[in-house]
Amino acid sequence: MVIYTPALDVLLIRRADCAPGDAEFWQSVTGSKDKIDEAFCDTATREVLEETGIDCRPECGLGNVLADWHLENVYDIYPRWRHRYAPGVSRNTEHLFGLQVPAGTPVTLSPHEHNASQWLPWQQAALQCYSPSNAEAILILPRFIAQSG
Repeated sequence: MVIYTPALDVLLIRRADCAPGDAEFWQSVTGSKDKIDEAFCDTATREVLEETGIDCRPECGLGNVLADWHLENVYDIYPRWRHRYAPGVSRNTEHLFGLQVPAGTPVTLSPHEHNASQWLPWQQAALQCYSPSNAEAILILPRFIAQSG
């Protein structure tokens, strides 16, 4: 999920569960389905609310429209986090979404997951990401905006 402003500043959040001495793990919003039949859009909406406090449900009327980019990234799960998945699972498929929000949108982090947030210009945000697939999602933001505009 790439959360961004009209000026293409991107929200990054820092994971709270990094071990001492690890590199800082900055990322955009990520997450997994709660159940196998949960729609990807519902998963993305829930994860945005849980991780940032931004409510992008259509019924909220805030104009924050979640956009399914109809793209997927497949990546290797870092060994340190494979315990979160079923035995033998080593690759993950993420579905890409974008969410444009007004500049100055407040962010309320879930402290057990993330302990800092920052808004950065999209190129700088991509460089800050720990995960290559996350950086790739941010790097296609301008192309997605051009195609949907």
